[in-house]
Amino acid sequence: MNARRTIVLVDDLRSFVDGRSAEVARTSAAAVEILDRYRDRRLDELWLDHDLGGDDTIWPVVEVLERAAFDKRSFDVGVINVHSANPAGATKIAQVLRHWGYHVRVASGSTDVGYLDAPAVS
Repeated sequence: MNARRTIVLVDDLRSFVDGRSAEVARTSAAAVEILDRYRDRRLDELWLDHDLGGDDTIWPVVEVLERAAFDKRSFDVGVINVHSANPAGATKIAQVLRHWGYHVRVASGSTDVGYLDAPAVS
């Protein structure tokens, strides 16, 4: 029997198009709460968007990951996928997290995530 993969998606609007099982955070505060629950557990995939609506961004989440690494208690994350459509933001997130030893993949334009609840365009 396959063990269930633990996946967290942080994005204010998009979801996984294939319906895969994941915890979803729509704000940075919600994402920080989820990370707190994974403090001492394996997280297979963490998907990060840069802009989270209004003035909210992913940076509070990045700071939690940075602080943990600085304190030599990095989160156990298999891969961090940065799927932001903000190229400068995605590059900076990847640069910062790689500096702290996290495995990061820039996945801008990934077809894994999409706007599922968007109104139909006529």
